[in-house]
Amino acid sequence: MMLSGLLDDFVVRAILGGIGVAVVAAPLGCFVVWRRMAYFGDTLAHSALLGVALGFLLAIDLTVGVVATCSILAVIIVLLQEQRRIATDTLLGLLSHSTLALGLVALASMETLRIDLLSYLFGDILAIGIGDIAWIWSGAVVVLALLAAIWRPMLAVTVHDELARAEGVNALATRLLFTLLLAVVIAISMKIVGILLVTALLIVPAATARRFARTPEQMAVLASAFGAAAVTGGIYASLLWDTPSGPSVVVAALALFVGSQIVGAAVMQSADG
Repeated sequence: MMLSGLLDDFVVRAILGGIGVAVVAAPLGCFVVWRRMAYFGDTLAHSALLGVALGFLLAIDLTVGVVATCSILAVIIVLLQEQRRIATDTLLGLLSHSTLALGLVALASMETLRIDLLSYLFGDILAIGIGDIAWIWSGAVVVLALLAAIWRPMLAVTVHDELARAEGVNALATRLLFTLLLAVVIAISMKIVGILLVTALLIVPAATARRFARTPEQMAVLASAFGAAAVTGGIYASLLWDTPSGPSVVVAALALFVGSQIVGAAVMQSADG
């Protein structure tokens, strides 16, 4: 009975933490999909490992280290994109692999430090505690509030950057704030699905919702719902088949995406018929 209670406790914590991440990641993921920023998300996610190394080195909270590192990199990327001296894909490729390599080298150089690197790379949602849930939900509330404040300007920039600027939208400030919000979400998602899979949690639920949504707001809400369903289904599958928790969540999200494509195609075929 005691074992069952403990099991229930950590499963509930995992679901609460995972849904918190899904709810905040999905609306941001909609913009990632619309603006074709998948590689941008990967770059920020890879830099998170460097943030982990800096957190250990400076003896600060690892989430704070990751948020700081991702935020600094996000600002650098946006500013360099404005100058247009380096092609965006080249810039992102350079920073993505460089920061990941620097993080691995930095962690390997700390001879007295022993960490479970796989938990940072692929996540361990079943190991999150009350403190992690507090970080996730407090971060989610702040991010969603700020995203709501820039939702219309960000939509305008996404539809037509130059027209948005002509209408008085501060495109640079809007994009900077959005990338900083991405950095925060990546930091709080790291323990759920890991550095290498966090972009999937941003993109896949949003891509699934795109099939059914008729407005941007509807897509954001549906994406959050699909993300929450993927988290719940992935945790269940992980416990049932003893599979890695982070990858299981992503596989569940992929299954929902494939199902949405099949249902969407069937509906279209029925309408044409």
